[in-house]
Amino acid sequence: MKIILTHEVSGLGAAGDVVDVKDGYARNYLIPRKFAIRWTKGGEKDVEQIRRARKIHEIQTIEQANQVKAQLEGVKVRLAVRSGDAGRLFGSVTPADIASAIKASGGPEVDKRRIELGAPIKTLGAHETSVRLHPEVAAKVNVEVVAA
Repeated sequence: MKIILTHEVSGLGAAGDVVDVKDGYARNYLIPRKFAIRWTKGGEKDVEQIRRARKIHEIQTIEQANQVKAQLEGVKVRLAVRSGDAGRLFGSVTPADIASAIKASGGPEVDKRRIELGAPIKTLGAHETSVRLHPEVAAKVNVEVVAA
């Protein structure tokens, strides 16, 4: 099935790309979560609009990405969450939580879809996450999870 991506999907493409995927993947995952829309001839107009919007919001050059990387790596991110006695969290820390914590600690605004967690964060302590700023530039952010 041919679809138009409305958001960046890891391993598949960026917003505005027209890709061909299996029918079940499109119907059951991408379209219900608003990551994609069905491709139609009329939808080609939407592709250009999506690409224009993406250009406005994305980091244009490697120099800009390196500047943002320096800002991110210089920020101390502390995230207060509810936890149990043994240091286990009630739930887990999401990329949206990390993005808001970066902004609250004086860092640049980061899109939650660009934050990559190696494994779910479910314990207190220091954790390292990666933020994809550009296809060639990724910043390492240390997140300290503390009890609230």
